[in-house]
Amino acid sequence: MKKQFDIQRKFRFTVYLFLIISLALTGISSYVFTLSARMVERSRQKIYVLDNGKSLLVALREDISENRDAEARDHVKRFHELFFTLEPDKEYIENNVREALYLADRSAMEQYRSFKENNVYNQVIASDISMTLKTDSIRLDFSTYPYTFRYYGKQKIVRTSNITIRNLETIGSLRNISRTDNNPHGFLIEGWRIVDNKDLETVRRKSF
Repeated sequence: MKKQFDIQRKFRFTVYLFLIISLALTGISSYVFTLSARMVERSRQKIYVLDNGKSLLVALREDISENRDAEARDHVKRFHELFFTLEPDKEYIENNVREALYLADRSAMEQYRSFKENNVYNQVIASDISMTLKTDSIRLDFSTYPYTFRYYGKQKIVRTSNITIRNLETIGSLRNISRTDNNPHGFLIEGWRIVDNKDLETVRRKSF
């Protein structure tokens, strides 16, 4: 009789232990699921912003429409800075152009090939020319898709004997794509072309 009672007690203990373990596992699973869901939601509330085109920062999204507009402007600005900032260094030019081409479709590649065929890059290297770009403004239209833009800027071309200021106006559109390390904003410039690139003034450099 005592033996039978011990067996029943052990059986009940085993059942209780099994129930406790099951409840504990269920609780842990629920906690992990909830934590994972929160982490996913937090990751969705982040955007990538380039700090002066140098370092990649993560910013919390407060208003998706406002931030998307800011990202689009930064994407367009960054592309133009990379594409038009040149120094008399072949590796520097190639690195800049390569980064720029990640941000645009084949229309940018076609313009790069045109510059190359016209010996633009060779002239920069051979003549020790430095070219920088200052953004004046970027007009964006989010009322249609793909989003259209018009870029306005000024090029500063420094040669050994003079400095030229050149106007730059381009147009194109933006298509949404997945974010990547090479394209953190998740935009692709399409149908990009230069509509104005005339010289505004040239001044002679002082000789020492």
